[in-house]
Amino acid sequence: MAEQTPATVVTGNALRSGKVVWLTTSDDWSHEMRAARVFLSTTEAEPALARAQARAGEVVGCYLADVRPTPQGPEPLHFREVFRRDGPSHAARIPA
Repeated sequence: MAEQTPATVVTGNALRSGKVVWLTTSDDWSHEMRAARVFLSTTEAEPALARAQARAGEVVGCYLADVRPTPQGPEPLHFREVFRRDGPSHAARIPA
C-alpha cells in the first residue's frame, strides 16, 4: 500500500521582524498558523512554495511543513512547527 503524502503549509519568517509567518489562501502572510492555506498535494504546494521563495523582499527561509488539517486549522505534525507556532515555553518567564 502506498504511503499517503501529508498535507502541507508554506511557512517562513517575515524579513523585517523575523517572526514566523504562514501563507494564506489569499497569498498574504499571517502570523496565525490557523489562517494558513493547506495544500493536499505536492502538485499544488510546490508552485506556491516557489512563488513564496520569490518574494525575498517580504520573507526568508520558506519551506513546506507537514500538517494535519482540522476544522480549527492545520495542526503541525512535527515538533519544530509546534515550537514555531507556539514559541518557546520559557518565553513567559523572560522579563521584558
